[in-house]
Amino acid sequence: MGYKIFLWATTNRPLGIRIIDFEGVIYFTGIGASFCSRKRIHIDISNSRFRPTIEVGPLKIGSWQTIKNYQYVSVFHQPTVDGDYIFEVNLWYDNNKHFELYEEDNYKEAFLIGFELSEQLNIDLLDATVPNDFKWIDKDEWKAKIASGKID
Repeated sequence: MGYKIFLWATTNRPLGIRIIDFEGVIYFTGIGASFCSRKRIHIDISNSRFRPTIEVGPLKIGSWQTIKNYQYVSVFHQPTVDGDYIFEVNLWYDNNKHFELYEEDNYKEAFLIGFELSEQLNIDLLDATVPNDFKWIDKDEWKAKIASGKID
């Protein structure tokens, strides 16, 4: 495009822009948008709505989903390609459906997010970070740990 504008400015010929002249701009815009995009989850607890969005600048793509039959929140780990783990927080509803809410590489941060959501929805919290050894969390014990500042 810069070359076309340079030719137009330095000669007396008409600009003559064709769609093929925008091909590089279109490719680089798409690549740039993919690097600038963010995945977010918006939560409206008072109306029982969740909205997963993909955001590029001010543009938000996603729609609200209403979930009424909450069951529990789970925190578990997924192995990554490089051998590390990423911790995920999921909201389970309607017996076997789940909504992926959060990913974090720090167990403590992921667990605190899951704990806070389970408290606000008044549902149970499941620690599924150890394979085949799932544990329901005693939330009163965790409230005491948080109050004292002694979280492992």
